[in-house]
Amino acid sequence: MKYNRIFVIVLDSLGIGAMPNARLYGDEGCDTLGHIDPHMPGFQIPNLAKMGLTKLHPLTNVKTPDELIGRWARLFEASVGKDTMTGHWEMMGLYITKPFQTFTETGFPDDLIQELEKRTGRKIIGNKSASGTEILEELAEQEIATGNMIVYTSADSVLQICGNEETFGLDELYRCCEIARELTMRDEWKVGRVIARPYIGKKKGEFKRTANRHDYALKPYGRTILDVMKENGLDVIGVGKIRDIFDGEGITETHKSKSSVHGMEQTIELQDKDFHGLCFTNLVDFDALWGHRRDPVGYGRELEKFDVNLGKFLSRMKDTDLLMITADHGTDPTFKGTDHTKEIVPLLMYSPSMKESGGLEDQKSFAVTGATIAENFGLQMPEGTIGESLLGKIADH
Repeated sequence: MKYNRIFVIVLDSLGIGAMPNARLYGDEGCDTLGHIDPHMPGFQIPNLAKMGLTKLHPLTNVKTPDELIGRWARLFEASVGKDTMTGHWEMMGLYITKPFQTFTETGFPDDLIQELEKRTGRKIIGNKSASGTEILEELAEQEIATGNMIVYTSADSVLQICGNEETFGLDELYRCCEIARELTMRDEWKVGRVIARPYIGKKKGEFKRTANRHDYALKPYGRTILDVMKENGLDVIGVGKIRDIFDGEGITETHKSKSSVHGMEQTIELQDKDFHGLCFTNLVDFDALWGHRRDPVGYGRELEKFDVNLGKFLSRMKDTDLLMITADHGTDPTFKGTDHTKEIVPLLMYSPSMKESGGLEDQKSFAVTGATIAENFGLQMPEGTIGESLLGKIADH
């Protein structure tokens, strides 16, 4: 074992250019990082640049420093799809051939809505992508008055149902969600998660979501390296959405984040913890606040905030730590629509014990991350997984 602790930080949606098959997804010409750059005169991301990001993707407003640290590579997604779950599951070894569906731009198809209405006995209202608080302000009074059911989605692969705890009732809400979960197991309607969203209040301005939320999530299709680590007594600490993405499988400890800045602060605090294994962090605001809202300046500023905290993280690393920074897909904030984009992602790796820096060849899956973790801790990747370890190319160099 070379490293006692590995930190994987996912900059959710930081793609670095279109995948060769991007046209199959309607994403030809997408480039999250490249299209943020022109909107950011004086772009300040010195630590990401020092770790090789501008070697993977040259930028106009960020110069490549003379002194570089670590190892860097471009990762090409093997799986079908371009969503959060597919990207993270592939990182940890799974090869996804049937993509999760997102309905961000269109709402759910009529035939799904009709089937859900028939099975639940309730008329559906909403059926669009919305924030949970906004949709309550818009439609909750109507739901209370009529018994109609609010169904909505988001940028992720989810179907969410709202129900007033007094008038709709929790049992009825959960019954409707169970029916929705059954229907959305079909490939053409497959979503990663159905969420019951109960709320209280009688009129606009008073509606509040309650703690009785219930998730009906899909578990990973097979065992990942996280499961193997947990079975072998290693720590697997999830920060941010990691526990949700894996439905808790293989996770030994979890920390929910209020924001991406908070998630990075939590990761820095975990540097003080004497753990043995993996700290796996997802920083979602790049995607949720800026990518989907098509705000390149907001995205660029979020990267600058991350870079400041990355500097703090790098200064506190031990020789027996390895940092791996990567992404799960793209969400080009200048692209048409509001959806994710099918992109190549970066992998930036650093340990203070590395003797050399330099680029590695392009990698044909995101699963190099999980395979490298497995080899480091002397573990076998589970049967049926993909990924080749990069440990030999980084640990002794």
